[in-house]
Amino acid sequence: MKLKLLHSTSLFNNNPADINKIQGKYGKKPKLPAIGGYEGVAKVIKLGPAVKNIKIGSWVIPNADDGVWKSHGVYTEDTLIKIDEILPLEAAATIFVNPCTAYIMLKDFVNTKEGDTVIQNGANSAVGQAVIQIAKHFKINTINVIRDRPNVESLKSYLTNLGGTYVVVENELRSPVMVDIFKNIPKPLLAFNCVGGKSAAELMRHLADEGTVLTYGAMSKQPLMINTGSLIFNDLKLLGVWMTKWKELHSKEDTEKLVQNIANIIKKGEMKPPTHRMVKFENFKEAITKSMEPYVSEKQILVMEK
Repeated sequence: MKLKLLHSTSLFNNNPADINKIQGKYGKKPKLPAIGGYEGVAKVIKLGPAVKNIKIGSWVIPNADDGVWKSHGVYTEDTLIKIDEILPLEAAATIFVNPCTAYIMLKDFVNTKEGDTVIQNGANSAVGQAVIQIAKHFKINTINVIRDRPNVESLKSYLTNLGGTYVVVENELRSPVMVDIFKNIPKPLLAFNCVGGKSAAELMRHLADEGTVLTYGAMSKQPLMINTGSLIFNDLKLLGVWMTKWKELHSKEDTEKLVQNIANIIKKGEMKPPTHRMVKFENFKEAITKSMEPYVSEKQILVMEK
């Protein structure tokens, strides 16, 4: 018999996937009526008699697809991941989607090693910020592409301070800036694409032969543009990355190990949560509206107060 326990939700994150799910545009549609939200952290407030590894007061992440935007939930022990209490709650609330996506892209598809290079667009996104910090932990170079904007120099400085090796705007991808960069670091083995359209094609131009393009988003809402020559002459590989599918194909133990690996990086002070804003749950409309605005990098973390 599986044991159930009751938790109260404390903080939960608002990701683009949450909006896509509500719009009916996500890869996995829930049975209606449904609760939104894929990511959050909660405190356990009641236990069943046979729970072994979780206690009252433990902080946990629901590893289930039934939605976390709620004040309370009842779960079996095997659908929860216990979180180290040393972690800041805002880190725990944002660890399960974006940092996990960044980690598996860096380590699961290509045998990356110290001194290698990856290139990514949308570098100011939550995944992009996680890529920068995790790559720095593994001593992997990053070329980080962002869109031009009024505060571009400030954003460049922020991403550089996070650990980005190079930060460039899109129009610099076809400039001597890239020639100078590749005098200092090798061509990328990996490209991470969350934008699509022409931006993805520009990443491919700079990949090493037999490089791999991993697509995990399409923020431009444009089809992926592919240079045919890159496939034929450079033997590039194009793959999709979806954390939901990864979890389906891996055991709970694998997921726990992934979360723990990231938590260890955070505890060493080598990774911090993405830029974020705490929003009371009753102001959720404001948070969702803000998260859909252009050029907004900060995460909207909804706070469920007791």
